[in-house]
Amino acid sequence: MRAIDTNVLVRLITRDDSRQAAVAESFVEKGAWVSALVLAEASWVLSSVYELSAKDLARTIEMLLNHRDLVVQDAEAVAGALELFRAKPTLGFSDCLILQLARKSGHLPLGTFDRGLSKVEGTQKL
Repeated sequence: MRAIDTNVLVRLITRDDSRQAAVAESFVEKGAWVSALVLAEASWVLSSVYELSAKDLARTIEMLLNHRDLVVQDAEAVAGALELFRAKPTLGFSDCLILQLARKSGHLPLGTFDRGLSKVEGTQKL
């Protein structure tokens, strides 16, 4: 299966460049894989650059999990991260994803200096 990078995923979501969005759609229509790293980067870009609210970002991630042409790496962990992010949006999706991937891999506690994240089960404030 083909894979896409962050720029392609952002074009698919934002459609802020119609030519690139059309090329991206054409590329993924036969199926494409989205790595967890691409998803984390895209969530940062969408929040920071495009100023998507936490609620809109959560809807976007849910849409990606259910997209007919995209396969998200470790969809179970992404879904768990999405659930945590919806409950605690101030954490940021990337931190939620990092914790869920660590949890799924059996590598807890997750050491962190982040005060908010350190309040979540499975983490340890350093």
